Amino acid sequence: MAAGTISRIRLENFMCHSSLHIELGEHVNFITGQNGSGKSAILTALCVAFGCRAKNTQRAASLKDFIKTGCSCASILVDINNHGEDAFKPEVFGNVIILERRITESSSSTVLKDQHGRKVAHRKDDLVEIIEHFNIDVENPCVIMSQDKSREFLHSGNDKDKFKFFFKATLLQQVNDLLGSIRKNLNAADSIVEELERSITPVLKELDDIQDKIKNMEHIEEIAHEIENLKKKLAWAWVYDVDKKIGEQTEKLEKLRERIPACQERIDRNTAIIEELRKEFIVKKENVRSFLEKTQEVRRMKEKMQHDIHEAVKLKMDLEKEHARGMQVLNKMNTRVRQLEAQVNEFQLQHMQQTQAEVFQVQDSIRELQQEINSANLNATRLNDEEKNLSEELQDIIKSISDIEKEIDEDGRRINQLKYQIDDLRQRQRDKLTAFGGDRVQSLYRSIERHHSRFKCPPIGPIGYHVQLASDCWSLAVDCALGRLLDAFIVSCHKDSLILRECAKEVKYHNLQIIIYDFAKPQLHIPNHLLPSTLHPTILSVIHSENPTILNVLVDQGHAERQVLVRDYEVGKSVAFDKRIQNLKEVYTSDGCKMYRRGSVEAILPPNRKWRTGRLCTSLGEKITEIENEAAEIKKINSERLDRKGKLVIDRNNINSELRTLKRKREDEEQRLERKKVQLDDTKKISIANKHDTAVDTSELMAEMMQVKEDIGNKELVLEKINLKLADALGEENDKRASYKDFMESAHAEMGSISDVERELQLVEEKIHDAQQDKAHYEGVMERKVLDPIKMAELELTDLQQLYQEYFEKASRICAESEVEALGGVGGSTMEQLSDRINKLNQKFQQESRRYTENIDDLRALHDKKGRKILRKQQMYAGFRDKLNACQKALDLRWRKFQRNAGLLKRQLTWLFNEHLGKKGISGHINVDYKNEVLSVELTMPQDASRYTVRDTRGLSGGERSFSTLCFTLALHGMTEAPFRAMDEFDVFMHGEGWG
Repeated sequence: MAAGTISRIRLENFMCHSSLHIELGEHVNFITGQNGSGKSAILTALCVAFGCRAKNTQRAASLKDFIKTGCSCASILVDINNHGEDAFKPEVFGNVIILERRITESSSSTVLKDQHGRKVAHRKDDLVEIIEHFNIDVENPCVIMSQDKSREFLHSGNDKDKFKFFFKATLLQQVNDLLGSIRKNLNAADSIVEELERSITPVLKELDDIQDKIKNMEHIEEIAHEIENLKKKLAWAWVYDVDKKIGEQTEKLEKLRERIPACQERIDRNTAIIEELRKEFIVKKENVRSFLEKTQEVRRMKEKMQHDIHEAVKLKMDLEKEHARGMQVLNKMNTRVRQLEAQVNEFQLQHMQQTQAEVFQVQDSIRELQQEINSANLNATRLNDEEKNLSEELQDIIKSISDIEKEIDEDGRRINQLKYQIDDLRQRQRDKLTAFGGDRVQSLYRSIERHHSRFKCPPIGPIGYHVQLASDCWSLAVDCALGRLLDAFIVSCHKDSLILRECAKEVKYHNLQIIIYDFAKPQLHIPNHLLPSTLHPTILSVIHSENPTILNVLVDQGHAERQVLVRDYEVGKSVAFDKRIQNLKEVYTSDGCKMYRRGSVEAILPPNRKWRTGRLCTSLGEKITEIENEAAEIKKINSERLDRKGKLVIDRNNINSELRTLKRKREDEEQRLERKKVQLDDTKKISIANKHDTAVDTSELMAEMMQVKEDIGNKELVLEKINLKLADALGEENDKRASYKDFMESAHAEMGSISDVERELQLVEEKIHDAQQDKAHYEGVMERKVLDPIKMAELELTDLQQLYQEYFEKASRICAESEVEALGGVGGSTMEQLSDRINKLNQKFQQESRRYTENIDDLRALHDKKGRKILRKQQMYAGFRDKLNACQKALDLRWRKFQRNAGLLKRQLTWLFNEHLGKKGISGHINVDYKNEVLSVELTMPQDASRYTVRDTRGLSGGERSFSTLCFTLALHGMTEAPFRAMDEFDVFMHGEGWG
């Protein structure tokens, strides 16, 4: 089999086929069957496998619609032969290329496998490469003619439709469109190039204007050239002037240098005198130094002797002080001995007088202390009892204050809760929407409005916003029963639910309940035998909504038809538990109590105390007034409690003050009691001690008196030793003072000659000073009258040389000296004359320049720059024009070839058409008018004796039309290249006999 042909087709869950395998031969293959058996599905599968879009098959809107009903995916496997010279990558795929196309609900994929079933590629570009290699164009009717295209051609008697069919089948339409787009692009490019060429015309005109200005400014350039020459002469004139000044300054410097030798001779003479005097000064100074050394030695000896005298005097004074202190201590000891003797005598006398009186006094003290102890004990006990009673009273008051504070806190929380409920009700009064999700719902609504174009159907919600109650008395019961279902939104499909979830996530509404329901479904009608058999209303009977979808969702999701509403608790118990009512799910009282039975288990859930009214309630003003009255009543009660608490706090503070006073008195009495007990014990101990101590003990005083007398004797011995040391110190002081006096007399005799030596040294210093002044005078003369003028002259000469060098460099930068000489030199012109001439020429130059503000060099540079730029653009635009001309020639050549090929295809179509018609003895002719874009078919039937030519195929029988269509299609087949062709029911107009 040739490369590119199909050998086998396998379908799974595709359209009406669950599993289909077809083996195809290498020649013509016919597939027959009853209507609806799936013949056209095979052709559609081929188109889908080779990349055709679902809409182009005219069988479905999307690929997922091809999946068989009840299945989740479909697959198409096509085996393509890959033999021979035209094989596509045989080294990769082998002899067979397996093309697999899988379709799911959300996606589709294409896989290319080799002959062994191994996966080779999966990209769309790989499939396109295979299609282009084998020239398989499934959208070309000459490759695959579907039933719809065949029927369209047979039905149509319009020549323009036939022409379009022919033009597309032969690919002339594609080539014509391609050449037309190229011609359009070339025309657009030609317009752009013409616009670019026109854009440089103003610039060319500007260049001509600049050239005219340059010609008019040439005489100004001549004046500038003359000024430049004069500036060159002036620059070298400055150089020549400075050179002349340098010569004059050099002569002046030589005259000043001739004064240096005379001044230097005077300075040298004074220098020699100073040297001789300095030698004499050194000798004299050495003598003075030796005398000074002796003087320093005398001074050191003097200081040492003064120090020794000072030490001797100090030792004498210390001994005198120590002797005085010893005498004071000795006197105190003698006084103490006399005092001790007097005390011993006094104690012995007093003891005899006081012994009898002390016994009676102690007994009286014991009796008084015992009475005071008894009195203090009674007072302490009384104060302790009073303190205990006050403490109990204080605890009762503190407990009462704590209870009042708890009640106030509870009422405060209750007031805050009521305020929150009031704010919530007022917000719901302003906007009912906020009752079902708060501010997030409003944000969600705005997000839905922004993305409304993405929804298939606008979402409905929240459900509670679209529900009304027959009576507000059931609002709390309905709210408890339906709960979060009232906040839910309803969408029509899964895609809309995903979009709504994105909108909710955008506004941070994360726990949004979304229900998918069919909006087209009518309102459910529930038979009576499916409703609870009770006279009490159900939730479904007390709610109303203009949207039937809302009620359907409440029935399907919330079981609203099986939830019964009752007035109070007792009735609810009777309905829920006394009888087993069929179809009853739950019972709700008007205050929100929930009751239900599950098998043998009965449950009652109390109402939520936080809920006072349901979100579906419409009389919110009355509820707000009721809650405000309750809050005001609670505030009034709290005010009374605060007054009572204030009185209790005052009582507590008073009792605390009394307690502190009692405690202080009790502690004082207890301390007084303890002190009296201690005094009583001490008195008893003293009484007992007095009974045993009847005699006076003076042994301690006698022992102390003997010890003091012994210390007196020792101290007298120490004082005698101090007297001996004091006499020795006094003698030593006298000896040192006599030695110091003799030394000072001898030192004064030696110090007399040093004054003469110092006087001679001073005279030498004065002579040196005079010689130095003379030398300094001549040095000053040398500095002021000779060297300074020389330095000044040298500096002036250096400045002139630097100035000469500077002027020379500047003049050299302006021009060479030879150039000035070539111009005639400076001649007899001075710098002032040259400057005046330059100024006059500058004035003339400025006057002429005012006529043209531009600089001629700038104009020339601008002219050259723009000229180069325009030249580049002209060359570039010329290149564009050459390329456009070449493209236009190529397009004209291809257009002529296209027209020639179209004419040849027209002839070939007629030949092949007649060839196929001749097999049945029919002759015909096809006229193709490319100018008017029409195609007409003419047939001559063999049984027609008149040889009448039929120009409208609709005038033929069904079989004749089908046969002529087949011949026309086969003729087109011969004109187009494709590895295989497929036709679907081309004989749709054949009657039963003709088909047989």
